[in-house]
Amino acid sequence: MTSASAAAPASRQALADRAAARGWRRAGLAALLLAAVAAPFLISGYHIFQLTIVVVYAIALLGLNLLTGYNGQISLGHGAFYAIGAYTTAILTSQFDVPYWATVPVAGLICLAVGFLFGLPALRLEGLYLALATFALALATPQLLKFRAFDHWTGGSQGVLVEKPEAPWGLPLTGDQWLYFFCLACAVALFWAGANLVQGRTGRAIVAIRDHPTAAETMGVNIALMKSTTFGVSALYTGVAGALSAVVTGFVAPDSFPLFLSLSFLVGIVAGGLASISGAVFGAVFIEFVPNLSDEFARNIPNLARWILGYTPNVAEQAATAAQWTIYGLVLIAFMYLMPTGVAGFVRLVSAAVARRGDKGGSEEAM
Repeated sequence: MTSASAAAPASRQALADRAAARGWRRAGLAALLLAAVAAPFLISGYHIFQLTIVVVYAIALLGLNLLTGYNGQISLGHGAFYAIGAYTTAILTSQFDVPYWATVPVAGLICLAVGFLFGLPALRLEGLYLALATFALALATPQLLKFRAFDHWTGGSQGVLVEKPEAPWGLPLTGDQWLYFFCLACAVALFWAGANLVQGRTGRAIVAIRDHPTAAETMGVNIALMKSTTFGVSALYTGVAGALSAVVTGFVAPDSFPLFLSLSFLVGIVAGGLASISGAVFGAVFIEFVPNLSDEFARNIPNLARWILGYTPNVAEQAATAAQWTIYGLVLIAFMYLMPTGVAGFVRLVSAAVARRGDKGGSEEAM
């Protein structure tokens, strides 16, 4: 038997594994979309609001993942672009009576321009130095929004109210349900665009800059332009998310965009899965629900102590005050140990193993 004939079955098996994995992904995507459409009719208004925030965060995390996961540029300042998008919508709706839906693309384009321009001087920076520059951006933006010269536009520390819309065209939906579907439609369009971007020629160039910048430049990739453009597109996604968040929450203020928001975005893409489209969804679920669940568990520590001991010791009350972020940190450490490639990487491994087992069972039955 020649080496070519021996390699043929292995290559066919590899192709079959990839096809099976794609089938599982498509089935999972269809199930996810079906669940997303049905969810607002099955849960309360508050939980609809939480799911809407998950959708908004998913858009922001996808933008950051394009920059950090696919292009290798570390950003600790995407909360600034989120704030720019939110304030763009707030100012246009409150000062100029622009329809809320029309402000979303405007916010994205403004953040695209700001991100591209910020990316130009940042080309000289890499790694931790770029992270430090974006860190400074995240710190400076809330303070600039409080600057008295901008009070007429930004409302200063008091912020700006954004009127929450009702369902149009007489649709039998509540305001929360309509905003959920509006955000979901924006997310589907942006995720489709992002998936096509990373799978195309431009996406291959973006990844090549991350992995082999010298080879990419040799192959004719304009690294400076590509990095700046990636930064701009990433900011566009985050700005759109910020605009949607302003409409969903109905209020923007400088303190709504602390440094912790930027750090949460970074945590989200790592926990969800770097360089993964679906990882943005998993990461959004993580940063929305894990802190809330940690807080709920921490507040129940005195009740747990009373149930076990028959009384509530003082240390239990103190632990309830400090335990939220301790629990959150422990959960994050556990995620990194158990799923180092994020939730998306773990799902890929499981789906591939299931597909291989199914193929193996089918071949044994055929024999």
